[in-house]
Amino acid sequence: MTVLTKGNVKTCEQLLEELSSRALPANAEKIVFAGIGEKDVYNITAPFEDQGKKVIAGRVESRDSEQSEVFFFVERNGEWVPREGAPVFALQDPFFTRIAGELVLGGVQTFPHPTLEEALGWRTVFYKGKSIADLREFAKGPDGMKDLRLVELKDGSIGVLTRPQGEKGGRGKIGWTRISSLAELTIDVINGAPLLEGQFIDEQWGGANEPHLLSNGLVGVLGHIASFDEEGNRHYYPMVFALNPDTGEFSDIELIATRSQFLPGPSKRPDLVDVVFSGGLVRNGDGTADVYAGISDADAQKIRIVDPFLKFEK
Repeated sequence: MTVLTKGNVKTCEQLLEELSSRALPANAEKIVFAGIGEKDVYNITAPFEDQGKKVIAGRVESRDSEQSEVFFFVERNGEWVPREGAPVFALQDPFFTRIAGELVLGGVQTFPHPTLEEALGWRTVFYKGKSIADLREFAKGPDGMKDLRLVELKDGSIGVLTRPQGEKGGRGKIGWTRISSLAELTIDVINGAPLLEGQFIDEQWGGANEPHLLSNGLVGVLGHIASFDEEGNRHYYPMVFALNPDTGEFSDIELIATRSQFLPGPSKRPDLVDVVFSGGLVRNGDGTADVYAGISDADAQKIRIVDPFLKFEK
């Protein structure tokens, strides 16, 4: 059960070159949402089961706004519509996992910035419950931290993936620590998580989107790596790596798709055209996996790829 730390910091440009040498799928599918007026749905989760129904959580907002709500959608006649009676959360970028038999849902909460006028601050907020209907808030991350993720490990302990920015993380680097129960998920523990050194150059950044416990006890991480170009446009690419929870060793980052493999669609702003936000991944058990993604901060699509975690289970 070893994943060797290669220590090879790879840039977006190098990763794109590696990806271009592989055969890439061209089977993208738009996920159609209805019942939310003229608003966009993007940065969705993968579908998950709640009380016997398949549900997708998605970020819902107007094209010209960052005021976002998270809705829960169910499929009806090929479209995803808001689930009747489900709660709506004032959050961005939802994610979910299951820990100790409970559903854990999180998202990014925005608030007026304490020192910058007309700017927003943000933090990650966590809820848990037996089902969506009884989700209750139980923890908050540090102010200014997105991409905080949890995963239940083989021994019942919990892996915590963090993403500090600023003095510790620059534009955004991934940290890792373990706790024995959700009661230990404190701001001090999150802030103290050591960084996975050697994943990103300082000019680029990344974060974890969805950790998966693999059959051999390793953690397969679906995440993103991102950069600015000279014009200030953002480029976000979905990536994966594997992590040994016992040693903190991890594999090199590998891209799994680019914007060009998805269907054409709208963009929230001109600088967000080349953005793929890897919301979630479903392993199909037949060697393939479906990646559910937010596209250009205005759209949601899925794409089928070779299961990127299989090689780490061998």
